[in-house]
Amino acid sequence: MEESYKYNNVSFIIKRNPRQESKEERQKWLEEVYGKICAKMSAECDRVGDKIPYVPENGRYTTDWGEKDIFWWTNGFWGGMLWQMYHATGDEKYRKAAEGVEKRMDTALADIGKLYHDVGFMWLHTAVADYRLTGSEEAKKRGVNAANVLAARFNPLGNFIRAWNGDNQVGWIIIDCLMNLPILYWMSEESKDPRFAAIAKIHADTAIDKLLRPDGSCNHIGILDPLTGELLEAPGGQGYGENSAWSRGQSWAVYGFALSYHHTGEARYLDAAKKVAHYFLANVAMTDYLPLCDFRSPQAPVYYDSTAGACAACGLLEIASFVPEHEKRLYEEGAYRILRAMEENFANWNPEEDAILEMGKAAYHSDAGQEAIIYGDYFFIEAILRLLHKDCFLW
Repeated sequence: MEESYKYNNVSFIIKRNPRQESKEERQKWLEEVYGKICAKMSAECDRVGDKIPYVPENGRYTTDWGEKDIFWWTNGFWGGMLWQMYHATGDEKYRKAAEGVEKRMDTALADIGKLYHDVGFMWLHTAVADYRLTGSEEAKKRGVNAANVLAARFNPLGNFIRAWNGDNQVGWIIIDCLMNLPILYWMSEESKDPRFAAIAKIHADTAIDKLLRPDGSCNHIGILDPLTGELLEAPGGQGYGENSAWSRGQSWAVYGFALSYHHTGEARYLDAAKKVAHYFLANVAMTDYLPLCDFRSPQAPVYYDSTAGACAACGLLEIASFVPEHEKRLYEEGAYRILRAMEENFANWNPEEDAILEMGKAAYHSDAGQEAIIYGDYFFIEAILRLLHKDCFLW
């Protein structure tokens, strides 16, 4: 479709996409995808139950990470998917399976020395979700314990929450940790104790100062002097290399900073989220809204990461919920295009096989190659449910 315009006596023509979807068409697509999610998740819940999956093998979740490694950072996402489906459908089988996952994770809380910065991922979507939806006091206790574990990792000299537990990682801060901060905000809201939210905000401020770059991209890892907080090094981490732009790290920043704004209302966090969102959107627009694993990597080989797209879509929708009306379209449209492109290119809707989003990538240099990863499905489901106003806020 062409539209003619005249400005300062100069005529020009704008060519527009001849096929713009109507709101009704978008709603129809969302409802169709929701139906596919329901069919897929129902079958998966029947097969998996309270086992804890990570990546499928030959189309099925055969490894139970509750047995393989109960401390693994992704162990809460299956529980989160179950609680989202319980909230959306009311089907009790999702609740029962989610409660089973939550109880199994008590083994990890009983040995906190092996836990690290990802306790938010692990218990926001299990115990805290349970408490929010059912009021369970036992679930609340688990969430409180997890929040205390995360708060105990705070370094008041360097003003950051320490990542991982290695002897050489005393001064490490990573962008991922932004997504764990909501358990501290929740803890302050529940206990009326401001210490936890204060720790979260101080860490988020350090992330802005040490990990966020002027162009809107961000480092995955910052190695700080643990005594002063001075940035000493910024290795590539799970991205291609130093100064690259690992896409899932960018998505953690988009959603993570937006969540800090959600809980605090302090504008610097929304500004940071928007800055990274603009960088993310500019890059995915060049690859038909299918995110590469790293936005600054060689043209070959081509590695995608569907998990980055799903998380970023959630973050974009979170930003859209706070910006003025005429700003919303940028973020809502970006989220929709990412979700639509990934559903059309990466989704596996066969109910006999586990996992929805294929073409995930745990790390650029990972030997595992492209694979479905549990957190990709969590964020994809959250985003679709949010667009249908069926989601439960678990952050």
